[in-house]
Amino acid sequence: MMMSTTKGPISQFIEKNYLHFNAAALVDAAKGYETHLLEGGKMMVTLAGAMSTAELGISLAEMIRQDKIDIISCTGANLEEDIMNLVAHSHYKRVPNYRDLSPQDEWDLLENHYNRVTDTCIPEEEAFRRLQKHIHKIWKDADDSGERYFPHEYMYKILLSGELEQYYEIDPKNSWMLAAAEKNLPIVVPGWEDSTMGNIFASYVIKGEIKASTMKSGIEYMAWLADWYVKNSSGKGIGFFQIGGGIAGDFPICVVPMLYQDMEMEEIPFWSYFCQISDSTTSYGSYSGAVPNEKITWGKLDIHTPKFIVESDATIVAPLIFAWILGQ
Repeated sequence: MMMSTTKGPISQFIEKNYLHFNAAALVDAAKGYETHLLEGGKMMVTLAGAMSTAELGISLAEMIRQDKIDIISCTGANLEEDIMNLVAHSHYKRVPNYRDLSPQDEWDLLENHYNRVTDTCIPEEEAFRRLQKHIHKIWKDADDSGERYFPHEYMYKILLSGELEQYYEIDPKNSWMLAAAEKNLPIVVPGWEDSTMGNIFASYVIKGEIKASTMKSGIEYMAWLADWYVKNSSGKGIGFFQIGGGIAGDFPICVVPMLYQDMEMEEIPFWSYFCQISDSTTSYGSYSGAVPNEKITWGKLDIHTPKFIVESDATIVAPLIFAWILGQ
């Protein structure tokens, strides 16, 4: 086999050893992503689950800085948890034996203000509340001024203000949100209300302190995305790199059938590359477990769209694919 001479040791390792099954699918997907960019295509990356708490920022931030990603769709949890890791990393608690925890053990974590995500516990006071104190002012100032922004725009404001620098506990180059803010990278956050900051914002609305309309909605995100897609889908088109399943992937991929069917834009291009990293079982109507070909029937992908699915753990697979794209 011919080895890629310009690639670093990680890429050389996977090209030599990842020859079959999901390993081969990983390499094929990485090469397809690379080809798509080399041919002038743009790429959307979608983040489900708790990829920020899994510290994907270590590789994702560099992808953003090197212009390998043009737009991100993520859950509200991923939007906020990268910043929480940035400002409270030393207070996180790792629980490697999480499978052995009893209900009483879990209750004890709660009593000590630790919220568990698999093997990692997020410290409530140092993460959620530290961020809340600063974000509330930005929300309130906008509310008082009659201004409205998207969830990620408020996060960009607080990051770019420098207010949080006093708390930084990791190398800031490993924060993908900071890299995105500095690039003003487009982000779509469907279902943002389903996040800790979303719950906190709702509490201020219930208490009458802030108007719900101060936060732009998911419908407005879709309208904005439709405009962005129309303006950016010429030429090679836009690829779709989906990490996990759920709303982070399902929401943005639907912009194409919406434009075609509901806006009657019959010349709108399909997504021009598709890869999903998923460990969801392919059964029972699960969106996360739907194979790419099913998306053809929904008007999301073309027959000829390069399609890849890597049925594995995204915390393992995504950094390896990013390493290939970055030539590491």
